Amino acid sequence: MARRDEPPKGGTELRERILETLRHLLGERTFDTLSVADVIAAAGVSRASFYFYFSGKQAALAELVRRAVGVGHEAAEPWVQAQADPQEALRAGIDAGAGLWLDNAAVLRAIVESWASDPQLRELWLTQMATFTDATTARLEADPGVAARLGDDGVDLQALAATLTWTGERLYYLAACGVPPFDDRAVLVDTLLHLWVSALYGSRPSRTIG
Repeated sequence: MARRDEPPKGGTELRERILETLRHLLGERTFDTLSVADVIAAAGVSRASFYFYFSGKQAALAELVRRAVGVGHEAAEPWVQAQADPQEALRAGIDAGAGLWLDNAAVLRAIVESWASDPQLRELWLTQMATFTDATTARLEADPGVAARLGDDGVDLQALAATLTWTGERLYYLAACGVPPFDDRAVLVDTLLHLWVSALYGSRPSRTIG
């Protein structure tokens, strides 16, 4: 077996092959039924190569999850940074989030279905979800009107941000599993937008134009 400090031939290409193989296998099987041996065989790589890059299957899944979360933050950036009309930015971000979950359905289903029973994945997913909660909380605190209105009502901004974040996680998950009515992307986006706009701005979402 190769030492961990000796990169296997193929470098980045091997690492990406392992990740893409895991992504593919997750579309066919649940994460708990997959072994490192399954990934190695399907990817056509050596055990030494796998363990040079990943300490186990949880570490490989973690990389795929972090990449998906990174794309999620990019989608939310216009609203988080107040770069556009709040409702328009929220709708665009929520719709992009729906697309992200559909594009990464197998990976995100795997983490959602596994984190409660796996300590490594539990820490990973709670940490990743906290990044969305923290970004939302910071955005609310930076908006004087929203912060004042919610503060007057005695609303804990972080608790509200966490509630909206985790509600989105659950509905996106149901959509990724094809569960009605959230398998209809328009229904999913409209529902989440209504929750966010009514909770944060105390108003109804404006109708989509065009």
